[in-house]
Amino acid sequence: MKNSRDQGFDQYYNAQVVVEQKSLLILATTLSNHPNDQKEALPTIDAISPKLGKPKAAALDNGYFSSTNIVGLHNRGIIPYIATGRQPHYSTLPVLLPQQLVIPTPADTEKVKMAYTLRTEVGKEIYRLRKCTVEPVIGVIKEAIGFRQFSLRGLQKADGEWCLVCLAFNLRRLQVLLKNASASSPTTC
Repeated sequence: MKNSRDQGFDQYYNAQVVVEQKSLLILATTLSNHPNDQKEALPTIDAISPKLGKPKAAALDNGYFSSTNIVGLHNRGIIPYIATGRQPHYSTLPVLLPQQLVIPTPADTEKVKMAYTLRTEVGKEIYRLRKCTVEPVIGVIKEAIGFRQFSLRGLQKADGEWCLVCLAFNLRRLQVLLKNASASSPTTC
């Protein structure tokens, strides 16, 4: 990938995960050497095992926004909720005040249609949950597990390493889920 510091190239990888919302377990992983996420959404969704079923919706940040991803997710029977741009941390009063939603026309662009979808109550709720689904998983992998760089070189080897890291996360998460389940279940005498 192109390096932003000196305009050279470095060996980086673009790691992706699909996370189940309630359990926070990783359902699928992919790894590529593409510099941005636009080409990653569909292969990552396709990496979900058919035994697990397919998601009804997918919440993705603005790095994944493209007409190809929107159409591809719809063709797979998945409703996309993809941010159309970066949201500022601090908003002005006109942005914070409720605004009348204008239903897009069929002639409107995919960006206008997606922006409308994200402003609906369902869209807001689903996209808001993305921040507390995927982001904590990546944070635990980086901070608690301590994984910040690959030890192996080559896409195939690094992909195997990424799978092991995600497996380690899932094992940690399963331990927490089982502990919580046993603590909340009533004891019998």
